[in-house]
Amino acid sequence: MARGTLLPQLCISLCTFVLLFAYHASCFYLFDVAPQDFHKGDPLMVKVKELTSTKTHLPYSYYSLPYCHPDQVVDSAETLGEVIQGELIQNSPYLVGQFRMREPQKCKIVCRIVLDTKTAKEFKEKIKDEYRVNMILDNLPLVRGISFPDESSILYSHGFPIGFTGMYAGSKEVKYFIQNHLTFVVKYHEDPIKNLSKIVGFEIKPFSVKHEYDGIWTHTHLTTCGEPNTYGSPQEVKDRNEIIFTYDVEFEASDLKRESHSDMYLPKVGDWFWTVKSLTIVLFLSGMVAMIMLRTIYRDISKYNQLQTQEEAQEETGWKVVHGDVFRPPSNSDLLCVYVGTGVQLFGTVLVTVVLAALGILSPSNGRRLIRLMLFHWILMGPVAGYTSVRLYKKFDGTEWKRITLSTALMFPATAFAVFFLLNALVWFQGSSRAMPLGTMLLLVFLLFGISVPLAFIGGYAGFRKPAMQDPVRTRKIARQIPEQPWYKNQVLSILIGGFLPFAAVFIEFFFILVSIWYFEFHRIYSFLSIMFAILIVTCAEVSIVQCYFQLRSEDYHWWWRSYLTSASSALYLFLYAVYFLFFKTEITKPASLVLYFGYMLLLSYAFSVLTGAIGFCTCFSFTRLIYSSVKFD
Repeated sequence: MARGTLLPQLCISLCTFVLLFAYHASCFYLFDVAPQDFHKGDPLMVKVKELTSTKTHLPYSYYSLPYCHPDQVVDSAETLGEVIQGELIQNSPYLVGQFRMREPQKCKIVCRIVLDTKTAKEFKEKIKDEYRVNMILDNLPLVRGISFPDESSILYSHGFPIGFTGMYAGSKEVKYFIQNHLTFVVKYHEDPIKNLSKIVGFEIKPFSVKHEYDGIWTHTHLTTCGEPNTYGSPQEVKDRNEIIFTYDVEFEASDLKRESHSDMYLPKVGDWFWTVKSLTIVLFLSGMVAMIMLRTIYRDISKYNQLQTQEEAQEETGWKVVHGDVFRPPSNSDLLCVYVGTGVQLFGTVLVTVVLAALGILSPSNGRRLIRLMLFHWILMGPVAGYTSVRLYKKFDGTEWKRITLSTALMFPATAFAVFFLLNALVWFQGSSRAMPLGTMLLLVFLLFGISVPLAFIGGYAGFRKPAMQDPVRTRKIARQIPEQPWYKNQVLSILIGGFLPFAAVFIEFFFILVSIWYFEFHRIYSFLSIMFAILIVTCAEVSIVQCYFQLRSEDYHWWWRSYLTSASSALYLFLYAVYFLFFKTEITKPASLVLYFGYMLLLSYAFSVLTGAIGFCTCFSFTRLIYSSVKFD
């Protein structure tokens, strides 16, 4: 086995995994608020989040509409992740004194408002754009379940629609109705020994009810309170209409524990078939490719070593003929070192995050926590990035390791931050509540550049102190001329064909990820991610090795960048699929929302290219060193 390969650098993150897992075991709720234990009668605090829409993806404050509000509105982001994400969480009008554990309530009045032209227009615009109300209880999101027509399963989604449109009472005009009566269903798991309960579910059943009362408004009794099927007319949104907001509270005991509460919201059918099908196909093809490549390479090595022992001179052929040029430094080697180091950092970040999520550290009920945890792990992987880039840079006889380390630590996050800053400015201009304030952005800059950069220099210094990697063969002083290649071995064509295979292996899971992000739906995303990430690693490695082998057999030794770009080009197909998803699977039409979509998808594709490119390069680099160290040369 060749000494000093880069492949072990990908595995350095595995060493970090044990430390991170131990850290998360002791600080499980760094990105989540620890669940509380409640006695019967303990007050419960419902909090309101932003109004969100799958059509605009521009969140707005709950109180941007004339909903009922408490005497004093207080912002209350609970976790570091919520602060970084820019989520707006506020206290609600559902009073603590009336909302108590395991004490059902019936038709509690929140408030009464009378719409004017302006407020009616605001409600209609949000209903037209399909905005949803989001709330949390004990840091659990409010969800709404919709039964399939055959009642075989229930599909859960975050929040509930503000209202709906339709024609009512024979009218041919489309009217707007608001859902002003809410039935909260709090599911809890009771510990009979300690006589304590934990909340494991927070569900909603919204209704539109035109409440009525006798005489003048007294705020005490409504004649329309009763069972849902006894409610009268729906509440229309119209100028000068009176709207009374009410709610019920129901409690249901559950056998599920808090750690597995999200299981009730995940689809019972659907996605496993496609994942198992993809896994089976990839494993079958991978086995065939691995067997063929091993037999072919073994035969080549045996042939070359046999010819070397013969007395008569033999003309070198195949990949052996370029042994004096195969390790010649490529053009723009500094940039290659930076991208490889960044890719290894991304690899370690994704690996640790996905494995921890698959083990149950994260709940699928809140997908944004995955991004927050990835940010945390990205910072801790700084030494891995610095070490890898400087180690490769020193192999190319480089001496300015500080410049390479700084470029590795800053290039990718600075680019991502610049795009994010522009998108945040657009969100702020649209008046959305998701616009990140300046103080939070400064905190983000400190986390990325004030902590990650010093950690990268620690790794870079360690990599520069180690002896340079020695190539298994000597490099000629004069470069060998590369024979003219046939059209089907064109560099661009080879890269594009090779990049399609990693994308084809994971595009099904990518579809579910897009649905989860842009439609706020629940999926078994973490279990799928762990499987599909393993498939992605295997596919990128095999594609790069096969492409590199045939390129060297064609006596073309410029494999450095091609091994990186072959896997990295899969991000092009990823972005094209995101464009297809936008126009055929979503209803986003507003210009600002389109800019946000393309901006975030470009960032995702860029990160995907850096990740897959590093996987392809490191495996190809190790493969090349292995085969050339297995052949005897004069």
